[in-house]
Amino acid sequence: MTEQRSTRIPQFFLTPGGPCPYLPGRVERKVFARLGGTLAQPLSEALTHSGFRRSQSIAYRPACEGCNACVSVRILADRFVASRGQRRTLKRNADIVRTEVAAEATREQFALLRTYLDSRHPGGGMSDMGLFDYVAMVEETPVATHIVEYRTPDGVLVAAALTDRLKDGLSMVYSFFHPGEVARSLGTYMILNHVRVARQHHLPFVYLGYWVRGSRKMDYKVRFSPLEALTQNGWEAVKVPPEGE
Repeated sequence: MTEQRSTRIPQFFLTPGGPCPYLPGRVERKVFARLGGTLAQPLSEALTHSGFRRSQSIAYRPACEGCNACVSVRILADRFVASRGQRRTLKRNADIVRTEVAAEATREQFALLRTYLDSRHPGGGMSDMGLFDYVAMVEETPVATHIVEYRTPDGVLVAAALTDRLKDGLSMVYSFFHPGEVARSLGTYMILNHVRVARQHHLPFVYLGYWVRGSRKMDYKVRFSPLEALTQNGWEAVKVPPEGE
């Protein structure tokens, strides 16, 4: 009986409507399924390829009526070419020390997350996140995942990324950084670093989650080229605007 439960095909559920966090006046709904048992990793990978994202043991994707603004995007790591600005970002962060650690929450990480949320996303969906919630976000996972920590030469944690390892790439589940380090452009740097690591491990893609058309919060994702978006016809190239536009 236990083995049957661990390998069964998951059920999908639809959430009730709620305010969209990205586009004012829109209603957000999501379809989701629970990940668990022996099929968790392959199911998570298959759903990622179909435009789902992971949160703890749940895979979800938007299912909003009359709106398809949320588009799943991924960087073609093996063909990526950094822009002039991105090369400057890499140079400014050449002193950063990158370390992969187990998916185990620490108070140091949580303190950085709180600083990030209070500065960048006050009143957002995660604004009331406590330590217990952070531990659950990091440690309640049925799939291959880890945390990448980024530190200054004197050991100060300035950025972190919760990242899933897939057969064909890296999926950036959630990342955060110290908002006071503006000159470093740490959000951009973490993506560039994931692209570099993916290439080192011969992984073709870095999955960035959703690009939301019309949301300034998500515009940064189309600055990484070449980029693919999941459409009705499958994964297709996205035309990235020239730097500076």
